[in-house]
Amino acid sequence: MMPSRVEAPPPLLTEPVEDYLKAIYALETRFGAAATSEVAQALDVAPASVTGMIRRLATQGFLDHVPYRGVQLTALGRRAALRTIRRHRILETYLTRVLGYPWDRVHDEAERLEHAASDDLIERMAAALGHPTADPHGAPIPTADGVVEERSHRTLADLVVGETVRMVQVSDKDPALLRYLAEIALQPGAQIALTARGPFDGPLTLSVDGREAIVGPNLAAQVLVESMLATTPTTESTVRDASDASTPARQRSRKSAR
Repeated sequence: MMPSRVEAPPPLLTEPVEDYLKAIYALETRFGAAATSEVAQALDVAPASVTGMIRRLATQGFLDHVPYRGVQLTALGRRAALRTIRRHRILETYLTRVLGYPWDRVHDEAERLEHAASDDLIERMAAALGHPTADPHGAPIPTADGVVEERSHRTLADLVVGETVRMVQVSDKDPALLRYLAEIALQPGAQIALTARGPFDGPLTLSVDGREAIVGPNLAAQVLVESMLATTPTTESTVRDASDASTPARQRSRKSAR
């Protein structure tokens, strides 16, 4: 998917509105539109509340209704969603690389801080980090002017035996999953080879940077990967961020962030 560009900064919004727009962006990216029931599940709120908020956001010009499918963000809504997503992912990166937070603890911290941090603070953090292009979990960071590259990736579950890939991304929302992945060195940038697959949806045996690991198919379906031939800027940044995600700042040899 080609990078999308937006032009003007969005208006200041309330925390609930930012959460709604961010959730709708995620659903739209996956499914093309966001249904009321999906938004309710993503935000853990009642469908009736979602209906009211969606009506309000559509009236304000943030959403368009898609017949029989749900809603999509307008250009205004997309700008607002990407602004919040940028803040969240810059905060996660700063927490891991500068403050030494493990990658399984930064999501909740960033959720709280993303609504309070000013754009000026976020841009100063980004500059101190060297303007990273991916967060510690491999998710692309939108630029300050609203450019983000959302690419489609395969998952570990899609591999055939003998194939070698590079890990790109995993969701930041399950701390237990992230802790387990860190234990088996399955983090963005890791080189992974599928060496065996159990029959009837059995476990997958992997070689992760030369170490054997065994994962179930459900876990494998949550890990995004790319061909070893891919060398995008996002991937290169992800490799650097992944090594920082599990290493305290005082132990890292790199003194200044990107």
